[in-house]
Amino acid sequence: MEPTLIGGLVALATILVLTTGIPVAFGLGIVSIGFLVLFEGLDSLSVLADTFFAGIAEFSLVSIPMFIVMGTAVAVSPAGRDLYAALDRWLNKVPGGLIISNIGACSIFAALSGSSPATCSAIGRMGIPEMQSRGIPDGLATGSIAAGGTLGILIPPSVTMIVYGIATETSIGRLFLAGMLPGLMLTALFMAWSLFTAWRNGFRLTGPDISFTLRQKVEILPRVLPFLLIIVGVLFVLYGGVATPSEASGVGAMLVLVLIAVIYRIWQPRRIWSIISDSMRESAMILMIIAASALFSYMLSSLFVTQTVAQAIADSEVNRWVLMLLINVFLLVAGFFLPPVAVILMTAPILLPIVTQAGFDPYWFAVVLTINMEIGLITPPVGLNLYVINGIAPKVSLPTILKGALPFMLCMVVGIILLCIFPEIATWFPDYIMGPGF
Repeated sequence: MEPTLIGGLVALATILVLTTGIPVAFGLGIVSIGFLVLFEGLDSLSVLADTFFAGIAEFSLVSIPMFIVMGTAVAVSPAGRDLYAALDRWLNKVPGGLIISNIGACSIFAALSGSSPATCSAIGRMGIPEMQSRGIPDGLATGSIAAGGTLGILIPPSVTMIVYGIATETSIGRLFLAGMLPGLMLTALFMAWSLFTAWRNGFRLTGPDISFTLRQKVEILPRVLPFLLIIVGVLFVLYGGVATPSEASGVGAMLVLVLIAVIYRIWQPRRIWSIISDSMRESAMILMIIAASALFSYMLSSLFVTQTVAQAIADSEVNRWVLMLLINVFLLVAGFFLPPVAVILMTAPILLPIVTQAGFDPYWFAVVLTINMEIGLITPPVGLNLYVINGIAPKVSLPTILKGALPFMLCMVVGIILLCIFPEIATWFPDYIMGPGF
């Protein structure tokens, strides 16, 4: 059977299996084993264990559970609440300030957690009821948090970027740097839309009787600034070549645990174990997806699907921007159905050689790919952030949340267009800090 036909059958089988609701890791494993046995016989099973283990036998993967511990520790402590309160107090008099403070809190919390669902949950629990109490429409209140939460996979340190770096054998430190300015750009676009919405609808969005003294604004900073210093410190040692991602994430996780113990008195063994167990659960899920994706990639390569698709795209005589448009559409559709980690692990090794051969920077492409995954997080049928927000605010319907998030999706599309016109948004900072080159 032709590899292209096999590839089509693999795509169809993968979609059908995953739509049953089976966990992604198990779904990818079932499809991989099924097609290997079907086309290569039972002898192919002899390499499954080695291939599966090889997918996670990478020292850099240690950084994933460590960054997850950082995010979980912040999420279960009052740190997110204090971060939100600090921005609310300082931006109180800005038109649309409450929405802007929520988006700003999402961007900072995203840097602390590296997780979109955690960001949505932590900031949404405080921000959505507060915005509703001040008369902000449900769609705008929930949509802004759903979109702001997507920043967790772009703003460093990002688990998604770590996975991309491992899958493509690119520098994780350079990937973090590449995502920083685009992350701030998306944050600015989200805030600009919020200001425009406030102006267009005549919302003041701050109650005239709500004001904060300078003392109230300053007194909360000592509880917030230490966490921000940890982010700066982790990024500094990474970019300065002082430590590897695994070492930096380990120290960062330890410091966050120390901070929540000192500042918030969270030191009881039961509460610390809750943080560790939650982190272990999420880490195991991600690592299982990584291992299953390695098996999936082996199956595609063994059946010559990967090579055939890559060669067909490389041989197509189309403008490189048409090629990038097709890749973006493909990634966008894939993001509708699969979580970001799975999409990256399944597609990045195939697409990266094609992208670089067309003359695109691999780190720039990582940012474009990640923004496509952000759109998928707030787009049905998967739309993980939408369901997280719906769980926080069950009285707000999913269509209302989706309608509120739609303008922010368009902001992400504008962000991709800006990156295509000005690729330096993603490439300048890593080139400046670490020198030019791939």
